[in-house]
Amino acid sequence: MNEEWVTVLVTNDSLEAEMIKDLLESGEIPVVLRSSKVSPYPVSVGIMGEIKILVRKEDKETAEKLIRGEEET
Repeated sequence: MNEEWVTVLVTNDSLEAEMIKDLLESGEIPVVLRSSKVSPYPVSVGIMGEIKILVRKEDKETAEKLIRGEEET
């Protein structure tokens, strides 16, 4: 089955991205982090520094509520 993934948040902070990933996974929401960063050259300027947090389309509303603190894990 082919699942559609959607972006729920974009950040330039890798620590923030990991914290949000942990929060969503604690609520049993699968998460994918996508980044354009190249490991040997940790650029964090503009879109090269963006980290996209993606969830399945059907989990988007619940994920957004968890991020805003409106829903318990």
